[in-house]
Amino acid sequence: MDDDRRAAFGAHLVSTLTGGALSMLVSVGYRTGLFEAAATGPATSAELADRAGLQERYVREWLGAMVTGGFLEYETASARYTLPPEHACFLTGTGAANAAPMASMLRAFAGALPELERSFSTGGGVPHAGFAPHFDAVGATAGDNWRRIYDEQLVDGFLAAVPGLVDRLGEGVRVLDLGCGTGHAVTVAARAFPASEFTGLDIDERGIATAEAERAGLGLDNASFVVADAAALAPTPPFDVILAFDAVHDQHSPAEVLRRVRAALAPGGVFVMVDAKFSSHLENNIGNPFAALCYAISLMYCTTTSLAEGGAALGAMWGTETACRMLGEAGFDEVEVVDSPRPQNCLFICRT
Repeated sequence: MDDDRRAAFGAHLVSTLTGGALSMLVSVGYRTGLFEAAATGPATSAELADRAGLQERYVREWLGAMVTGGFLEYETASARYTLPPEHACFLTGTGAANAAPMASMLRAFAGALPELERSFSTGGGVPHAGFAPHFDAVGATAGDNWRRIYDEQLVDGFLAAVPGLVDRLGEGVRVLDLGCGTGHAVTVAARAFPASEFTGLDIDERGIATAEAERAGLGLDNASFVVADAAALAPTPPFDVILAFDAVHDQHSPAEVLRRVRAALAPGGVFVMVDAKFSSHLENNIGNPFAALCYAISLMYCTTTSLAEGGAALGAMWGTETACRMLGEAGFDEVEVVDSPRPQNCLFICRT
């Protein structure tokens, strides 16, 4: 046995366990408003508790974890805690850089771990609806992180990365967002491009209800939503643009969905699929700083929700090689892979 290797792994394991615990407390800080309160300036535990309207004893223990975990700083003489602005930009605000909501999503996934563990032995999986109580418990949805990304990066980032697409949207085209979730991408795009007509499709009734409520609240008459299975997408009336954000790999029958997408495109249409930017081969993902997290999320949600319905279970880590092959098999003669505003995602620009 290599003693140095053993010691190094022991340290790595402690760091991993610490990170898991701190992830839960990042969610606590996000949901209780502690990060936002701390971002307003240095404070004692009592002052911070008062700002956030919380109990000081709980806040003090949370602060201990945040200081020793490298999130906040502590000044002994004044007994004040400080959230540096370089840290605050990743933990506060409504922008895409705020990663704190991810911690609440991980909490929701963790709530379903007993069911997931049983599936290791019995097969099947945890259905999408099975996660609903866990998301409700932390006030989150599977698309919370994407809402911020859409607000900040949808128009000028994702859509602008497709040559000529912004101009076409400005002129007026029919657009489908496949697997739209709670529909925020549709409402953002519909407001930005009033001449185009947008439809959001998702199999989740709860998500579509949320989407329709947002649409109605904004008074958008160029957006609509429908509860439907993407694998049953009809070829008529055709769409000029079909979008899919991090959705195809979750489908029960992804190969059929891609064939349906190809058939539903109007002549000269474009399919823009945003998905994970990883290799289909594990050995090529070793060393990628996002890989372990994405494999974990794929296991805890993407893979198990597909297996629960007897699906293909591609998982979030299906990879660019498999994606390009399946797009070609679906009838897309031209597939271009380009970078997205997020390093862990890429865009597949597919034309006929």
